[in-house]
Amino acid sequence: MARTYIETSDRRSLFYRRLRENLRTAGVEVTESIADAGAVFSIVSDDTGQRVLSVSARNVPTEYEVYYTVTYGLQAGQHILLPVRSQALTRDYTWDETLVLGKEKEEQLLREAIVDDLIRVILIQLSAI
Repeated sequence: MARTYIETSDRRSLFYRRLRENLRTAGVEVTESIADAGAVFSIVSDDTGQRVLSVSARNVPTEYEVYYTVTYGLQAGQHILLPVRSQALTRDYTWDETLVLGKEKEEQLLREAIVDDLIRVILIQLSAI
């Protein structure tokens, strides 16, 4: 896995960018060409969003849940090193319509923390291979 290609449909996603950085930090050479790679890390799906958890008596959202779900696998040639699997993490936060800018920043920070946690889980799985 010293030379790995990351196969994805969205090279601008937060998960892809952070995974790429973390693999490089761990000493993995991330290649730009699948032909140059000894292994292919496939990001089958990469989905994020938020859901309303609760509303006030005026039917205004008061609590949201931020989620991030990734489906991925690892293959080296014809050998499947890590079968395709999904990981999902969520965090919730309260919403106050008078603090819109701060709450939007909080949502973004939560999403980044979720991605960092997902990557830690995946790196632990990869280190066991």
